[in-house]
Amino acid sequence: MNLGNHEALELSELLMSCTNAIQSMALFLDQAKDPELKEMIGKHYPVHVQDYNMKIEFVKKMTGSTDKLNVPGLSMTALLPVAAPPYPSIEPQVKLSELDDRAIATSYLLTLKRAGREYAWAAFECGTPQLRAFLEDAFRMCSHQAHEVWSYMGRKSWYPIVPATGNLMETIGQIYREVPHHQPMTVYQ
Repeated sequence: MNLGNHEALELSELLMSCTNAIQSMALFLDQAKDPELKEMIGKHYPVHVQDYNMKIEFVKKMTGSTDKLNVPGLSMTALLPVAAPPYPSIEPQVKLSELDDRAIATSYLLTLKRAGREYAWAAFECGTPQLRAFLEDAFRMCSHQAHEVWSYMGRKSWYPIVPATGNLMETIGQIYREVPHHQPMTVYQ
């Protein structure tokens, strides 16, 4: 499989990003105190290593990867907004030797969000079908894992989950109208 120049450069950037994510996760696993956080990161870790190794296959083997990325399922349990929970304040530390669980979860969530955007962008730029499918799977992996981290942070009151007001939903609902045709192309016949 011959990749285009831009696809090879995208893979190089994604490999650098994966290197950072894997090393950060190793640090997070070492420093996390909360067993739930540690277990979640530990469960995600092998998939990130698999993702990295699959990218290496795309770079080193001209046939691409024979592996299929292990995309975790998406929990369909929504985290409901809580009425005015006490959200603990946060102040960035300018000198520290260790991350607390909140900093670990925040860093991990932001890493997943950034990686997901990079995978989506790279997929849009990719013309090689096998590589494009892999990048789409990698996006879904990040998306599903980010949802799990976000839910964890919401339960800990580390990520505000505030319900939209009825007024806001009513205002938005007044702006947009449904398309009256279930088969919109019939208006052109």
